[in-house]
Amino acid sequence: MRTCNDLPVSVCSWSLKQDVNELAESTKKLDIGYVNLAVRAGVQENGEQYLEAVRQQDWKISSTMIDFPYEDYSSLESIKKTGGIGPDESWEENRELALGAINVTAQLGVKYMLMHAGFIDHTQPEYTRKFYDRVRLLADAAAEKNVKFLLETGQETADELKHFLEEMDHPALRVNFDPANMILYDKGRPLEAVKVLAPWIRHIHIKDALRTKTPGTWGAEVPWGQGQVDSEAFLNTLKEIGFKGALAIEREAGDDRFGDIKMAAERLSAFKA
Repeated sequence: MRTCNDLPVSVCSWSLKQDVNELAESTKKLDIGYVNLAVRAGVQENGEQYLEAVRQQDWKISSTMIDFPYEDYSSLESIKKTGGIGPDESWEENRELALGAINVTAQLGVKYMLMHAGFIDHTQPEYTRKFYDRVRLLADAAAEKNVKFLLETGQETADELKHFLEEMDHPALRVNFDPANMILYDKGRPLEAVKVLAPWIRHIHIKDALRTKTPGTWGAEVPWGQGQVDSEAFLNTLKEIGFKGALAIEREAGDDRFGDIKMAAERLSAFKA
């Protein structure tokens, strides 16, 4: 199975938009032995059927992932309003989904569960207190199940996320670092950000992007190695900070996701620090 400098190569299940059996076939074709598994289907009605299909596979799960039904990624402004656990109108449902994902993660014997928690905004004290309390509730639940709750990077700068993590000071709260998100959200430079967040990073998304030329709008996702992440420098930096986790290829754009994921996997396998 593929590795990159002895780090396991994983693939994000949602990138391929396939059911469990189709995903199993794709991982074999890609020679990838790990999956970053979306588990909302395992939390909702008939979830046990989904989980049983997952248990029958011979892959390893590098992390689970939960997303939420009402999230709107059509613009930066829309995802700021609808993303994660911040919005009050969807909090009750999202809380149950997140708690369910933690339980599923523990049932599958996986160490990590990741999600976009939403926007950290210290300019609004009432929102800030609410957001901290909600993250703490989920982190406490994760700790009870021996699961690490990974916050996905992107919506804030590395320094802002570091400040949040230091204030929370929670043993179950860690980071899934996505270098492309720093570019897509226009929140900083990935090589600098990964050093700032190094103590908390436990899982990596392999994704690339080009920065927007119009402030306030999305950047553009591109295949790994074709954007502004500087893929080789990024992988060297991971070695420099002593990262020991999985590298999960994520592709959420393009007309040939399988082909782009295959190319990324081959580039990772060929890379030598």
